[in-house]
This record gives sequence, structure tokens and C-alpha cells, in this order.
Amino acid sequence: MPFSSASFLLALILALGMPSTGWAGCDDPPAPGVNWSGCDKEGASLAEADLRRAVLKRTRLSEADLSAARLSGADLSFADLSGAQLNRARLDSASLLSANLTGAQLENALLDHSSLERANLNQANLNGASLIETNLYQCRLNNAVLVGAKLMRAEMKQAVLDGANLNDANLEEANLLQASLEKTSLRRSKLVKASLERANLYYTDFRDADLYRASLVNAQLFETRFEGSRLGGALWVDRRRCRLDAGDSCD
Repeated sequence: MPFSSASFLLALILALGMPSTGWAGCDDPPAPGVNWSGCDKEGASLAEADLRRAVLKRTRLSEADLSAARLSGADLSFADLSGAQLNRARLDSASLLSANLTGAQLENALLDHSSLERANLNQANLNGASLIETNLYQCRLNNAVLVGAKLMRAEMKQAVLDGANLNDANLEEANLLQASLEKTSLRRSKLVKASLERANLYYTDFRDADLYRASLVNAQLFETRFEGSRLGGALWVDRRRCRLDAGDSCD
């Protein structure tokens, strides 16, 4: 049988002990930069593991314990993290594009500057999490809990947060253009200079929220609650500028 050039190259690599960095080593121990792409790590015990810059694309990590794990700069695109324990994990600057985080526990997790475009965070727990300048474009957060979360300058265009709890959250300068916040609770939240233009705000609860200079241009309101809120300087649905000293009414 002829010895192909590909077989010769593989034999040469093995003979010289050269690393094959492009291949996933599913049995490799957790370490910075480890490549577990496509590996099955369901239910794995990885609490406090150092996985900085790890390649975890399409990795199965459902129900895994990643509490306080270091995942800064890791690639978790398309990974399955449903039901995973990620409380206090560091995921800053990580890529979670289209990742499945349904029901994941992310309490007090650090997600600053991470990419969560089109990720599924339905029913996830993000209480106290930090998502400063995080990209949540078209992210699904239905019935998620984000009490006290930090979402300053977050990109949340077309995100779906129906039934979510964002009480006491900080969304200062967040972009919620065309987002859906139907039956979402934002009591006592901070939305200073946030954009809610063309957002679905049916049954949304803004009681005691700070909407100073926020924009609600063309937002859809129905049974939306603003009692005790601050609308000073906000742009109303009809493009009227509310008085700077306005309370919970733009009239």
C-alpha cells in the first residue's frame, strides 16, 4: 500500500515529538490554554480550575461545577453549559457566542467585556454578576434573575428578557434598542442614559427606577408601571423631552 504524504507528515510529527496544537486533547488536565474543543465534560468537577484562554468550543459542560473557575479569555462558543455551576467564575473577555447557559448559576460571576451574542441564558441566575460593556446582542434571558447585576454600557440590542428580574440592576448607558422586556421587573434599577428605543415594554415594571435622560422613543407601552420613577430629561415615546425635574410622568 503506498505511503501517502499525509501519513508521512503525521509520522514525522510523532517521531520528532512536535506538538499538534490544533487537536483537542480531551484527556488533558485543566490548564491555561488547554484545548477541549468538542469534548464531553458533562458534570465535571472543575471548581477553581485555571482555564484561562482555554479552547472550549462546542464543549459539553452541562451540569459541570466551574465555581470560581478562571475562564478569562476562554473560547466557549457554542458550548453547552446548561445547568452548570459558575458562581464567582471569572469569564471576563470570554467568547460565549451562541452558548447554551440555560439554568446556569452565575451568581457574582465576572463577565465584563465578554461576548454573549445569541447565547441562551433563559432561567439563569446572574444575581450580582458583572457584565460591564458585555455584548448581549440577541441574547435570550427569559425569566433570568439579574438582581443587582452590573450592566453598564452593555450592548443588549434585540435581547429578549421577558419575565426577567433586574431589580436594583445598574444599566446605565446600556443599549436596549428593540429589546423585549415584557413583564420584566426593573424596580429601583438605574437606567440613566439607557436606550430603550423601540423596545417592547408591555407590563414592564419601572417603579422607583432612575430613567434620567433615558430614551424611550417609539417604545411600546402597555400597562407599564412608572410609579416613583425618575424621568427627568428622558426622551418620551413621542420624542418629547421630559422636564429635567420630572418625576414618574413626562406630562
